[in-house]
Order: sequence, then structure tokens, then C-alpha cells
Amino acid sequence: MMGIAEEAYEAIMSRRSIRAYEKREVEEEKIRKILDAAMCAPSARHEEPWHFIIIRRRETLNGIMRIHPHAKMLESAPVAILVCFEQALETSPGYAPLDCANATMNILHAAHALGLGAVWVGIYPRKERMDAVGKLLSIPEGVFPFALVPLGYPAEKKGRENRYKQERVHYEKW
Repeated sequence: MMGIAEEAYEAIMSRRSIRAYEKREVEEEKIRKILDAAMCAPSARHEEPWHFIIIRRRETLNGIMRIHPHAKMLESAPVAILVCFEQALETSPGYAPLDCANATMNILHAAHALGLGAVWVGIYPRKERMDAVGKLLSIPEGVFPFALVPLGYPAEKKGRENRYKQERVHYEKW
């Protein structure tokens, strides 16, 4: 039996991008847990500049597919979470996107831990994508779409992958 540290390490090492989902709804309780994990992400000066939009309506998911050239997986996703940042909440200029990256990664790990598959679909910093998604979802001025995370019960299995590259590791200096 693995201890909690080994389980956490294995969860990180086995998480993979999942782009195909079963025709099965994701329970609201799991979405709540995922959002709780997202909001536990570290942020600069504890600003927490994020907002999250839960998207379940098929028309909206289809609309995003028409906007985003790499969002085809929304065809089978029962739900997606849009991570946004609010400029007014950012007192350390330039850090809100980094904070949202942390929140997005927590979403991916929490989904995996809960038996769901998920994938990061980048929106920020592509202005055309940010503007189009913002318009589609009536996002107010000063709030910017960062990343979309389609998720659901996986309809594909991916094995653990070794991505360690010793040549990318440097000690003390380059």
C-alpha cells in the first residue's frame, strides 16, 4: 500500500491529457471539488485573480469549437471549465496569467484524482481567441479568458510517460 506522498507523486506522474470522453455527466460534487482545488493554487501576493465559468450547454461548447482551432475534443466533453483572470484584482502586474496557470494545473490534477480526464486548451495570450470567447460568454471588460479545461469520464486510456530529460537539468549555472 502506498503512502500519501507516493500516491500524490504517482498522481502527478500518471496524469495525461485526455481528449475523448464518455457520454456521461460529471457530478456537481466533483466539479465543486475541482474548483476547490483550483482556488487552493498559489498566487502572487495571495491575489487570487481568478474566476471560473462552468460550461455545460452544448450550444456554448459548440460555439467555442467554432472559435478555437484546437478545441475539437469539446465534441464529446460533457463540461468545461473556463479559467479567467480579473485585471482589477492584480496588484502585481503580469502575475495574473501565472496565477491562472497554477489554478489550471490544479484543475487538471484534481480531475485526474477524481477519475476524470481533462486537457488544457490555451486561450491566453491569443487576442483573437480571448476576444471571441469573451464575447460568446458575455465576459465583462477587465476580465480575460485564460484557459479552457474540457473534462469528463475518459473514453481513452493513456499510459504513464517518462518525460525526464537529464540534458535539461543544470546545477549552479548553465
